[in-house]
Amino acid sequence: MYQNKIALSPKDILEKDFKIDTRGYRLKEVDQFLDIIIGDYEQFEAIIHDLEDEKEELMNEIMRLKQELRNMKMSVEIAKSSEKEMTNVDIMRRLSQLEKIVYDNDKDE
Repeated sequence: MYQNKIALSPKDILEKDFKIDTRGYRLKEVDQFLDIIIGDYEQFEAIIHDLEDEKEELMNEIMRLKQELRNMKMSVEIAKSSEKEMTNVDIMRRLSQLEKIVYDNDKDE
């Protein structure tokens, strides 16, 4: 992901050749400095790789949690609708019992 944004790799830095002038830089100092830069780049690459792995794990966890949330919402809706059905059934039973009582009382009178 970030690899396209980094211009140099540790290998590019290591293999870089500088032109030597009579008044140029000391090669040993340049090499030491480049070694530090290479070490930093390797650390950056390792950090980026670790962060990309962590990001992928977190994205997978998010997807799993979203699916779990969808399933829970469906379970809640099913439970709510079954509660309504149960209350409707209860009401119908009660009505039936009341009708029996009322009609039985009418027959007695």
